[in-house]
Amino acid sequence: MGGTDGQFAQMSASDYSSFEPAWQAALRWAAEMTPTRGDATDATFAELAEHWDAAQIVEITAVVALFNYFNRFAEALRVPVTR
Repeated sequence: MGGTDGQFAQMSASDYSSFEPAWQAALRWAAEMTPTRGDATDATFAELAEHWDAAQIVEITAVVALFNYFNRFAEALRVPVTR
């Protein structure tokens, strides 16, 4: 969907430096939400709010939560990863 192999490799290492600041904040938000089942810090939320309005934050959070749901559902059912 427009990401490069290099960006995907960086994201795997939690390095978002090749993205513009707004997307860095969104990626940090997603990275913090995912392993904690949605519990992200106030500092990360504040960074997100510097770049996105309330409606956009709701949409970003909904997308992250929905994909986390899909991943947990598929993993529980042993659905193989496809590309």
